[in-house]
Amino acid sequence: MQKFALLHERLHGLGLFHNNPPHPPSHFADSQVDTMDYIAMAHDAAYIEAFRQDDFTVQARRKLGLPWSPGLMQRTFTAVRGTMLTADLALEFGLAGHLAGGTHHAHHAEARGFCIFNDLAVTARYALSRPDVERVLILDCDVHQGDGTARILSNDPNALTVSVHCRANYPFDKAESDYDIEVEKGCSSKEYLRLLDAYWPLLLDRHQPDLVLYDAGADVHREDALGLLELDDAAIFKRDTHVIEACLDRRIPIACVIGGGYMKNLKRLAEVHGIVHQAAFRLFQQYFE
Repeated sequence: MQKFALLHERLHGLGLFHNNPPHPPSHFADSQVDTMDYIAMAHDAAYIEAFRQDDFTVQARRKLGLPWSPGLMQRTFTAVRGTMLTADLALEFGLAGHLAGGTHHAHHAEARGFCIFNDLAVTARYALSRPDVERVLILDCDVHQGDGTARILSNDPNALTVSVHCRANYPFDKAESDYDIEVEKGCSSKEYLRLLDAYWPLLLDRHQPDLVLYDAGADVHREDALGLLELDDAAIFKRDTHVIEACLDRRIPIACVIGGGYMKNLKRLAEVHGIVHQAAFRLFQQYFE
């Protein structure tokens, strides 16, 4: 929980938040009553209520991996609303970033791997309800496959899921995304970037989405406790720059979320999570000023 506040402090310290035109102002989302209705677009109503009432079974709590608390409930609803807001801002300004999000292991009626509600799936369906969005593409570059996202959206022809993940990592019962790009344990920065650059522009050109949701997982980092890959700060900056730049070159709005990150040094983790925001800020200045 502490990493979110530390990320906020990190980005403030870098001077990335301000309200001066032509930049969009900083936005902070709080949980809203109507968020419940949107979450129900991707999750079972009884499951949502069980979480709100702290009524999970012992087995469900074990799969989640987090103890219930009022703070967790507020953070969970706020994070989902924040991803929805980030999508709205991306569609308005071309590029936006969220200081949370990427809870891609949550299934329709089941919490898994620290994920309760799948903000990517919720936001994809929310965006598709807008009259100006016909196709959403989710690019998930977290080290773990976005299994919940893939399963929830498996029958949504206008919500495409792309997962770039470590084959040998969690979850071990992989889902089937529209595109699964698997990398091997110990994958180098050079090989990872080569694969991403080989596929990403082609996928954008083939599907021409109206919105991209980008999960910029920090757990691909070589210092991450759960990652198994060998990317460093510079490689992650290149990854995020290449992903965002390919969208902006094609005038495709892109909304970024931070995804997973599990370093024991939380200040260091906040630095790595902030890389996507630094890349986005630099590109926003380049493309929109």
